[in-house]
Amino acid sequence: MCGYPCSGKTRRAEELKAHFEDTTDRQVHTVGDGALGVDRNRVYADSQQEKDARASLKAEVERKVNKDNIVILDSLNYIKGYRYELFCLTKHAQTPHCLVHCLTSGEDSSSWNKNREAAEQYSQSIFEALVQRFEAPDSRNRWDSPLFTVLKDDILPLEAISDALFKRKAPPPNQSTQSQPLSSTNFLYELDKITQDVLMAIFNAQKTSVPGDLISVPGATEKISFTFQTKNDLFTLIFCLF
Repeated sequence: MCGYPCSGKTRRAEELKAHFEDTTDRQVHTVGDGALGVDRNRVYADSQQEKDARASLKAEVERKVNKDNIVILDSLNYIKGYRYELFCLTKHAQTPHCLVHCLTSGEDSSSWNKNREAAEQYSQSIFEALVQRFEAPDSRNRWDSPLFTVLKDDILPLEAISDALFKRKAPPPNQSTQSQPLSSTNFLYELDKITQDVLMAIFNAQKTSVPGDLISVPGATEKISFTFQTKNDLFTLIFCLF
C-alpha cells in the first residue's frame, strides 16, 4: 500500500485481505504500523526512529513473504528508495508484487485525520511534513509497477490485483544474489584432458594441413583457421581457446 496519512490505506488493505481469504487457500498476512505498535507522532518526528521503524516493517515482510503466502504492507511507503528495497526483497523471494496507491488530496486526508479518535490522529505538524515529503509512485519505475491508483470513491480492482499477483511471472533475481555452482572436484584433471585433446588435434592437423585450412578443435563450436607457423603461435592459440 502507498499514500498520504489517512488516505484509506488500511480500509483498502482490509478489503484485499478479505478478498484473498475468500478466493484463495493462501495465508494472508498484514504488516503495518499498528501491528508493530508504532507511535506515529513520536516515530515520524525523529528521522532515526523512523528509519528503525521502516527497517522493522521490512524485516517483518521478509520473514513472511514467499511464493505461497500473500503479504500486505499497510504503511505510508512514501519514499521511493524504500519501495525499491521492497521490490528487491520480492525479487529475492522470486514472487510477484504490485503497488496500490490510495490517491487523495491533502485536504481530504487532513479532514479524515481530524475526525479520528485523538489517540489515532497524526499531529498537524507531522501530518503536513509527511504530505510534503511524499514521493508519488510512477508506473514507469519497475519497483512501482504494476501500479493501481485508487481514488476515495473508487471500487478496488480486486480481480486485476489478483491477476497481477497470480498470473504474472516473478521478476528474475539479480545474478549476484544467486548461489554459483561449485567447481568440479576433478577440475584440474578435466582441464588437463581437454588441453591434451586440443594439442593432439592441432598436432595431427599439422601433418596434413596447410596455412589457411580450417581445422576442428575439440570443444569448439566453430572451426579455426590453420595459420600458425611457430610454437609461439601454437601457445597463443591455446591461450585464446581457454
